[in-house]
Amino acid sequence: SASKDKREKAAMIEIDGAQGEGGGQILRSALSLSMITGQPFRLVNIRAGRSKPGLLRQHLLAVQAAASICGARMSPVALGASRLEFTPGTIRGGDYRFAIGSAGSCTLVLQTLLPALLHADAPSTVRISGGTHNAMAPPVHFLQRAYGRILAQMGAQVQIELLRYGFVPAGGGEVLATVQPSHLRPIELLQRGERQAGFAESMVAGVPVGVAQRELERIAGGMGWSGKQLRIVGLPADQGPGNVLLLTLEHEHVTEVFTAFGEKSVLAESVAKRLLNEVRGYLKTDAAVSVHLADQLLLPMALAGGGAFSCSKVSQHALTNAEVIARFLPVRIGFEQHGLSHLCTVSAA
Repeated sequence: SASKDKREKAAMIEIDGAQGEGGGQILRSALSLSMITGQPFRLVNIRAGRSKPGLLRQHLLAVQAAASICGARMSPVALGASRLEFTPGTIRGGDYRFAIGSAGSCTLVLQTLLPALLHADAPSTVRISGGTHNAMAPPVHFLQRAYGRILAQMGAQVQIELLRYGFVPAGGGEVLATVQPSHLRPIELLQRGERQAGFAESMVAGVPVGVAQRELERIAGGMGWSGKQLRIVGLPADQGPGNVLLLTLEHEHVTEVFTAFGEKSVLAESVAKRLLNEVRGYLKTDAAVSVHLADQLLLPMALAGGGAFSCSKVSQHALTNAEVIARFLPVRIGFEQHGLSHLCTVSAA
C-alpha cells in the first residue's frame, strides 16, 4: 500500500493555479481532464489571480460534484481552500443533483461535468441550482445556443434546459442537463457563414419593464433591428431582482450569444452600448467565433484529438487553458494571427 501511494504521488500532475490568468478555469479544466484521463493532480495557489483567491462556492461545488460522479479520492476541501489533491475513479452515469447554495454560477459547474459525462458508462441527468445568469460566467442561453450547437456538430448528445432563472445576489435558479455517452469528432470552424437570424432579448425580473424597453431601443438603433428581433422577457418578480440583455447571432456554421447585465445606478442605455461594442468588435473581423466561445472550444477539440477555429481575439484565459490541457493530453494547441482574426489549431502532439 505504501509503494502504491508512492507511485500515485509520483504520477501526480503538479499545477500552479497562479499561472497565466490565475482564475477558476484552471481548476475546472484540471477536474474535467483528470476524470477523463484517470490522471491525478495536485493544484496549488487556486485562483491566486483573483481579488478573493481560493475556492468560492461554485468552485467548491465543482470539486465535490466531480468527485461524486467519478468516486474520486481527494484532500479535504472547504471554502477559501488554496490547494487540492484529486485522484479520480471511474466516471459513472446516473441522475445527479447539486446545489451551490448561493448565486454562484451553475453554468461553470456544468461545464466542468459535461465533458466527463460524455465519457460515462451510461446516460446522465444533472440538475444544478444557483445562479444561471452571472456577470463573470456564460449564461445558460450561451450554453444552449452557442456552445451546445458546436458540441452537437462534434457528435455530443447533450440537452440543456433552463428551469428557473437565478440572478445575483438571490440565486435560486435551476438548470437541467441530459447527457448521452458520446464520442467527439474533430471539426473545423473557419468561417461563420451567412447570417440567418439575429435578435435581442431583455430579461427583467423585479425590475421595471421600462428598463428593457430602453435597452432594446438602443439595440434597435445600433443594429437596425425592429419587430420580432426585439423581445422583452418578463419574469416573475420572485426570480429577481435581475436584468440581462442578450444578443444572438445565428450564422450558417456558428451561433454567438453576447451578454450584458443591468446593474444598480447604471443606465439601461449604457448596458446596451457595452453590448453593442462587443458585438461590433466581433463583426468587424471575419472570425467564426468570439473571444468567449473560443475559450470554451479548446477542451472539446483537444478531447476530439484535433480541430481548428478562427476567433476574433485570443484571451489570456484561452492561453492558460491551452497550457493546462497540454499537461493532461498529448495535443499541440497553436495560435496565429491572420489579419483581424486569429487561427487556433489543435492537433496530436
